Amino acid sequence: MDVMKAFMVILALPQSAADHVDALVVPTGQGEEWRLTHAIRRWEANRHISYLLVANGNPAEDTYIEITPAYLRSLGLRRLSGVHLQAEPAPNTGLQAAWIVDQVEDLGITSLALTVSSYHLPRVYLTVLKALSQGGVRIPLVPDPVTVSPDTAIPETQATAYDLLPGEAERILTYMNNQWLATLEELQEYLRWLWRQHKDLLTQTSA
Repeated sequence: MDVMKAFMVILALPQSAADHVDALVVPTGQGEEWRLTHAIRRWEANRHISYLLVANGNPAEDTYIEITPAYLRSLGLRRLSGVHLQAEPAPNTGLQAAWIVDQVEDLGITSLALTVSSYHLPRVYLTVLKALSQGGVRIPLVPDPVTVSPDTAIPETQATAYDLLPGEAERILTYMNNQWLATLEELQEYLRWLWRQHKDLLTQTSA
């Protein structure tokens, strides 16, 4: 039930808010190139977004591709100023989250949107939220789920979102217990703050 609640309240946050944040963040992985193309489209269409952060993936994956400016240009990236790439490998979401927090602190980022496939987004959201909290940082964090059918085969495993959701739920519970993710109570407290202090961000409807 805690996992269901977390999925519901995270994915219910208005996706339109991603057009109004200071930075877009893409945690790459699983060969899901659509995470990048989705973020790049939003980045190119919203010139007031200051930063595009691309977290590295796991080189052990068969579908791993080195994230370079040339590769991103091949996916449609034209606006290079403000783009920051994680140079070191990030075999897990925790290492991606730690790098994201470093970028937030170094660049003075004031709000973030996470661009990830829907099945994976709640775990990433809770991981980044925990890392921000541990770093003493509290800023708006909004979901930007990638537009892709849940029947689509994930390139790395050929599993679908339907296949992967049980594993995501299990990891969320395990990682919460290990204090690697924000707990449901921490999420609820954060969302009360977010809706109270940043309702204007969440309810804007146009870029």
